[in-house]
Formats: sequence, structure tokens, C-alpha cells
Amino acid sequence: AGMAGAFLMEIRRGTQSALLVIRYAAAELPSAPVEVSVCADSLEVRSGGSCDAAALPAGVRLAPSSCRGLRRLRGEGLHLRVRLRHSPPAADVLFTLKESLKPNKNYIFYCQSCGDIVVEDRKFLRVLPLPSENWSDLVEEWCCHPNPFARSTLHPQHGDCFVGDTFFLLNSGNESHVPESPKSKENTRVICKRCKTMLGETVSSDIIKYYVTEVIIQPAEGSFSPTPRSQFVQSVVAQCLLELSSNKSTFRFTIKGDNGRTYILIWLLNSDTLLVESLGSSSSHSDFTLFGDILTPSSGPVETWNAVKVLYQPCIQCRNKELADAWENDMGVHPLKFPSETCLELLLMLGLSTASLPPSLRCMNSFQV
Repeated sequence: AGMAGAFLMEIRRGTQSALLVIRYAAAELPSAPVEVSVCADSLEVRSGGSCDAAALPAGVRLAPSSCRGLRRLRGEGLHLRVRLRHSPPAADVLFTLKESLKPNKNYIFYCQSCGDIVVEDRKFLRVLPLPSENWSDLVEEWCCHPNPFARSTLHPQHGDCFVGDTFFLLNSGNESHVPESPKSKENTRVICKRCKTMLGETVSSDIIKYYVTEVIIQPAEGSFSPTPRSQFVQSVVAQCLLELSSNKSTFRFTIKGDNGRTYILIWLLNSDTLLVESLGSSSSHSDFTLFGDILTPSSGPVETWNAVKVLYQPCIQCRNKELADAWENDMGVHPLKFPSETCLELLLMLGLSTASLPPSLRCMNSFQV
């Protein structure tokens, strides 16, 4: 009857409220009347003798009497807002990059793309956090005399691992893939020997930087478990945004490549979102899925994701140049540096995520959601 029985629910834990979108397979309403039933633990849509029902995940309980703002948007379906009886369980405690390494334990660094071993069986005596990359600029604001750290370099010794916002800094030791005497930007890139992906760059003849989006670090006694690329990059970048917003109360970020270019402007909107999605009985699953490499379409599943909601602006091909320049000179904006290829991947993931939302939810002011 044209009914997909699919829905998307965006829950805010902080306000205990939800936006519910009941979607249609067809652009128009079916000819038969549609009856929507919102229960505390389920949703039901009846039309022309057919019935689609979906149970809500455990912990998500609605207050049906609070439904309000019902409206139909052409090509999207029905939108309404509803209160929650109680907030769903909080997301897992934030797992920071600095907690992924512990002193006096043996670790193996793997290439995230192909699983090849990059750093084998390394034990660190010290795992220390680095200040932000623009720390020396801030020192000049704090000191009334010349920067006392101007000639200082924060370089790890052989038993050290320094952790930055988006990278791990290691003493390269005897690793064979590090260029001995880099003379140009191109040959400072550290490349995976198997799949030729850029993993990091050399800082000096014996210091190497590995980007957190390119390597998976696991205890030496464990085994490598591959993660889909899109899922891994989204998870790591969300982790960076959450950690920095929590520790430094900064919510605007520039995503820069290793070539110095700005690729994306990101504004963190909230981090308490829980997304609930049902595919219903529709055969056109691609219209409804949020993340193709995470969700395996089947008949009527209900999937949930903890999500970070961001506003963003692409900056490739000189787009949004004035805004990017303004953010560049704003001390409240935090730069995050990744390999240029990863910046383009992230931009593609953001675009696909935006396209998966109903059209009316894809933009906020001049930003994409």
C-alpha cells in the first residue's frame, strides 16, 4: 500500500525528548487512511488492511500522551515529537586515546586498512599527553617576556609514547620503513609497505608520528580484529571531538590535511543523541539506512547508535573560504590534523550521513547536519 513501516527516531538524553519520523516508501500517502499508534514500548502503522509494528529497544520508553507537532512533509512522511518516560541508559564512558596505551605493556601497531604490522611488540615505559599543537602560540599570550620554550622540542625517547590530539609520537628506533634523511615533504610520509596507505610522517630522523585514524593498537597477546573503515574513522573522529569538547570546552574544529589545507569546518552540536531506526518491510532499504557498512538490512530490524551530532561546512575547491579564514584566526576554534586522504574520506562519510536523513533535517542555518 506504499507504506514502508520504517521509522527514524532521534532521541536527546539530556532533554528526554525525541523526534519521530515515520517514513513512506512512496512519495505520496497511500489511498487508504493511515493510523499511527504510539505506545510506550512500540510503534504501529496501519493502512489499507496492512499493519507494520516495531518494538522499541530496551530502555527506550515513550510517553504517548505527550505526542505533539504532528505534520506530514511531502516525500518524507509523518513527523512528530514525543517525550520519554525516562532517559535511556547513558552511552559508555568516554574512552580516550590516552587510555588506549598503558606503560609497561607490550603493544602491536597494525595498519587499519590492511592489517599489516607496523610496529611490532613495543613496550613503553612512559605514555604522556602532549599539549595542543598551538600551545606555543598560547604561551606568547601568557608570558610578558619572550617565549622561554621557543627552542624546546617535545621528542620521545626510545621507551616513550607521546599522545597528541590526533596522533601518537614514537621514537622510531630501528624501524626499516622510516626514511633516513628526509629532504622534502613527500618523503617524510610513512607508508604501509603492503597497501601503500599513508600511516604518518617523520618528525625528525628518529621521531615518527602515527595518525590515530590510520593505525589500530592492540596488546601483543591479542590478535588483530579488522573494523570497517567508515565505522573506524567515524568512531575515532567522534572520540576526538568529545574528548576535546569535554576537556577544553571547545566546540568548533577545523579538519586539516597533512598538506596544511583546511578540508572541513565542524561545529559540535550535541553528544547525547541516540538514533533508533527501523527498516520496516520496505524492499528499498538503501533509502533508509544510515550507515551501510554497519547495518545489515533484513526484514524489520530495529537498530540503535550512540551518535555525535555535528554541523559542518566543506572547504574543498575554495568553498566557504571567508568562513574558513575567520575560523582560522579565532582562538576558540581547535585545529585537528589528519592525512589529506582521510580528510576526503571523512567529508564523504559526512555527506552520506547527511543524505540518509530526511531532507528537512539535513541543514541548519547555512550548515549541513
